[in-house]
Amino acid sequence: MKKFKNIIHIFLISFIAIVIGLKIYSWNAETLVGNAMPMPFGYGSAVVLSGSMEPELSVNDVIIVHEDDSYKIGDIVVYQKGSELIVHRIIDIKDEMITTKGDANNTADEPMSKKNIKGTVVLTIPFLGVIVNFLKSTVGIILLVIGAFLFIEMSFRRKKEKDNQDIDAIKAEIRRLKDE
Repeated sequence: MKKFKNIIHIFLISFIAIVIGLKIYSWNAETLVGNAMPMPFGYGSAVVLSGSMEPELSVNDVIIVHEDDSYKIGDIVVYQKGSELIVHRIIDIKDEMITTKGDANNTADEPMSKKNIKGTVVLTIPFLGVIVNFLKSTVGIILLVIGAFLFIEMSFRRKKEKDNQDIDAIKAEIRRLKDE
């Protein structure tokens, strides 16, 4: 049981550290470089914010995007327009120019260079965006940091309490042996 608790403890601390690290990395990429979707190791993620791709993608779906060099008609791609990320389907390719359109939209987007595309959507996780958006918020980050601090503090207190009990048991044994 103790080994299981240690594994859970390590997992939770690692998860919290990864979430905070990714938040810092993303914040730096967005504010310093203007990159709305950093793609470490060729992968990135985003939360769908509009219904332009309904019914394929819904608001608050999390999408995983893979950097790609070649695209074909029908691929769902993410591109950056200013500081905004847009998720639409490719409807036309002419040389280096790509035209996209949201499945629920009536009109196509303006053609753009392939260079503007971040990558292709490879995985969708429905409704996880609610949690992701909360964790990205100021309140979510503060609660995550407080939770991590309390979790670590509780584990130290438990360890100290156990050590104190062990010391008390040793003292009691020493007193018993002296009395004999």
